[in-house]
Parts: sequence; C-alpha cells; structure tokens
Amino acid sequence: MTLVQSPAFETRVSRASQDIRAAQRLRYEVFIAELGGAGPMVDHVARLECDQFDAHADHILLLDKTRPRDDQIVGVYRVMTAEMAQAAGGFYCETEYDLTPLCQSGQRLLELGRSCLHRDYRGGAGMLHLWQALAGYVETHQIAVLFGVASFHGTDVQALSSPLSLLYHKHLAPAGLRVTAKGPTAVPMNIQPLDTIDRISAVREIPALIKAYLRLGGKVAPDAFVDHAFNTVDICLILEKDAIDGLQRAILAKGGANG
Repeated sequence: MTLVQSPAFETRVSRASQDIRAAQRLRYEVFIAELGGAGPMVDHVARLECDQFDAHADHILLLDKTRPRDDQIVGVYRVMTAEMAQAAGGFYCETEYDLTPLCQSGQRLLELGRSCLHRDYRGGAGMLHLWQALAGYVETHQIAVLFGVASFHGTDVQALSSPLSLLYHKHLAPAGLRVTAKGPTAVPMNIQPLDTIDRISAVREIPALIKAYLRLGGKVAPDAFVDHAFNTVDICLILEKDAIDGLQRAILAKGGANG
C-alpha cells in the first residue's frame, strides 16, 4: 500500500492495556502473518502476538496520527530494565542466551525486543522516530548497555553461513560481555574462515536492522540460536555506551526526527 499523505508521527512509552494490545496486533501482522512465526501464546483468532513478558515491559510506540484512531500504532519497541525482568522472571533473551556476563557486568542494562514497523513505513523516517524515543528512554533511565536478539528469516544455518561468519569475524563482542547461546539449537557462528567469505554478498544478506545496529557500533555474541517457532535464526546484539552515543549522533545528523 502507498501512503496517500505524509505521516504525522508521534511516539509514546506505554503500559496501557489498549496500547499493548495494539502493539500485539502489529507484531502479529509482521512476525506471524508476514514472516510465518508462531508461539505458545499467539492468539490467531484475535490476531495477537503475545508472550508472558508484555505485561512487565515498557512499550515504545510509534503512531501515525493521520490514520484512523484505532489503527495508529505503526511501530514498536518492547524494552525491559533489570527491574522489569526480575518481575517477569527474567529477560526474554534468557530463553535463548546465557546472560551471565551482562548481568555480572555491574552496568545498567536495557533489553530491546519485538521491534517492528508496519510494512508501509519501512525505509522512511519511522525507525528514526523510534530511535529518538529510545535514546530519550536510555537517557532517562541512565542505561549503559543495550542488548537484544535480532533475526535472520528462515532456519537454514548453512544458507546463512556467510553473513553469520562475517558477523563473528568482524563484530564479535568483547570478552567481558560475550554471552553464549544455550540449548540444542545453539549454533557457533564461526562457520567459515574470513578469507573464504564473499563479503559483498554476505553484507547484502544481513537484515537492515542488524546493519543499522552495526553502524552504531553494535557487537554480536559468538553463536546464534535457531528459533523454529518464529522461523528465524537469532543473534544477540550488544550496544555499549559508545554505540548509544552513536545512536544520538545519528539522530542529530538527520536533524532530529522531524517529518
């Protein structure tokens, strides 16, 4: 669908039930209907992508005020501090990764999750608006390290060996923050030697959101997690203070998130 008028973007942070439900509707359209995912708490009748962490998290929402009132949420980040994770029984990432190095780092953590944009708003200013809201949240809560899983579509690790290996060789997290995937679907990302990788082709295969995090200075865990329920291969991304500062610089370079 082509937008017939320029969006009127607005962001807010919410835990209101109606906002969470709207975010879950958007997540269903992206993760379930579009990408073929699933999950134990997905409500296919109501078309909601839900899990047990939603009620404990903050939801950073992107709205387009030109849309009908009940259909204005077009982007979302779910974020969890350590305190929120404690109330939820852990971080979402702990279902896939051993987060001991992060949790023992003594730094203030924020988990990023369930990030998505409505298909009509990709490639435009929508993500920049979400990032601006995220940067404000990080500053307010004095966050030192951001982390979360990001995904490649599909579960064929061999088909993704080049981009996964390139990430391992060029963007590996420092040892003190190097979390590891756990369980039977954990897969080392060091699949190919660096000198055997077609770097141009490999970079093309890396999803846009992951590349955006890398440009900010994001680093990756040494192994991936195959999530068969969501039909993805997940990697854990870690952004330290320099990357957070890079996020703020990227926003300023674009003149804020106006438009």
